[in-house]
Amino acid sequence: MTIAVGSTNPAKLEAARLAVGKLFPKARIVGFNVSSGVSNQPMSDAESIKGAINRARRALSACSERSRTKVEPATYGVGMEGGIQLIGKKYFECGWVAVVDKRGKVGLGSSARFELSGKIAKKLGKGFELNDAMRELTGEEKQGNKEGMMGIITNGKLPRATAYSHGVLFAFAPFISDKKFW
Repeated sequence: MTIAVGSTNPAKLEAARLAVGKLFPKARIVGFNVSSGVSNQPMSDAESIKGAINRARRALSACSERSRTKVEPATYGVGMEGGIQLIGKKYFECGWVAVVDKRGKVGLGSSARFELSGKIAKKLGKGFELNDAMRELTGEEKQGNKEGMMGIITNGKLPRATAYSHGVLFAFAPFISDKKFW
């Protein structure tokens, strides 16, 4: 079985490996560089969910196109899209995950949601993307490819890949759980 992931980001691929390894231990994870079709910094759950679904569908399609060569067609496409949501007067971040099968059925899940600090919120208000704000504060490039802000604010106790893997598991729920729940 092949699972197509709509990203080549190492943290997102690791999230898929962690979750899919529990569900389908022999599955092959293949990453595809596909567009989310949303802004670089989604600022609502709705936009993040749309981006995750777009990535999942596009990864599934990209894998099917590539299957004419040497890659087995994917059984599922997985898309992940981090985004920010204003709740009351505070900003929160989470990663939304979509799983799409060949028939078009969609499952959704998310990582845990966490509050962004006032420092980060101010930078977002000035038009910064989260990755840019984190680069300015940490001095490191592309933290989202590594432990991400999730790992940074938990002192490495919950890196992005682990947090996102929970969303991947939840997004697979409609495909793996007893049908009486759906």
